[in-house]
Amino acid sequence: MMEARPMNTKVTELLSIRLPIIQGGLAHLAYAELAAAVSNAGGLGQITAMSLANEEELRNEIKKVKKMTDKPFGVNFAIGQHGRPFEHMVQVAIDENVSAISVTGGNPKPVLDMVKGTGIKKLVLVAAKRQAIKAEELGADAVMVVGHEGGGHLGRDDIGTFVLTPDVVDSVTIPVIASGGISDGRGLMAALALGAEGIEMGTRFIATKECIHAHESYKKALLEADEKSTVMIKRSIGAPARALKNSWTDQILQLENQDVGYEGLKDYISGEANKRYIYEGAQEEGFAWAGQVSMRIDDVPTVEELFVSIEKDIASVKERLENF
Repeated sequence: MMEARPMNTKVTELLSIRLPIIQGGLAHLAYAELAAAVSNAGGLGQITAMSLANEEELRNEIKKVKKMTDKPFGVNFAIGQHGRPFEHMVQVAIDENVSAISVTGGNPKPVLDMVKGTGIKKLVLVAAKRQAIKAEELGADAVMVVGHEGGGHLGRDDIGTFVLTPDVVDSVTIPVIASGGISDGRGLMAALALGAEGIEMGTRFIATKECIHAHESYKKALLEADEKSTVMIKRSIGAPARALKNSWTDQILQLENQDVGYEGLKDYISGEANKRYIYEGAQEEGFAWAGQVSMRIDDVPTVEELFVSIEKDIASVKERLENF
């Protein structure tokens, strides 16, 4: 890809990247091939740490990325997984001196405290203004603000990205990164107009060639999705999350209506049920996370091709706005 002109925002400066685009943590999917491709294209790729079994696997994945790119990349820590220890995994990221870490779910303080003073940039995913303010107080270098449109685990308040982003921008002094409902350059430009300094995309990166762990049927389901193809599950246990609608999520919702609690749901919402769909393509024997933006996805490009398309969108938006 021709080295296009960089965009200058607080996020590109903070992370030393060419475009203010961050790849989401993507449980069980965000590994070296995807992370390196995103970083090579000019964004910040990430590895999903807590989907790996132990420190050795994480260290190997980090070293693999380093062989595939000399650009900055990050490691995501989804720490809200029913009390699973994470400190030993964070230490690996520190030892390997990765460029950035991001924290999703749970209280980010233990992770931020461990990383403090290392030079590693600290990003925290939030779904409410109060969480963003707290993250800044705890030492986050930037917050990623996810709206109700997003895929995977979201906030409890059902606030959309278009409303939440400027509210957070007005409430903190650190850079804000918009997430949820964004898949292209128009979404990036809209986020910048709202005061954000960059974007995070998750679902869009699943439908790329380098997301090699995602089964082809998963990518096909994203291509075929419309505005009614996603559904919120896990509300009844206080952990709302958006997934592709199928017979499995219908069963989950039926159980939630019966108020069975976590114990009654755990086999249906487990990582194993997730992997049956996303790895094996068993679409009626598990579930797959996806945001509403899946209705906007109509191809499976390489990451490089996706970034070229995004940059064309950016140029088009700039040209259009010049006429106002």
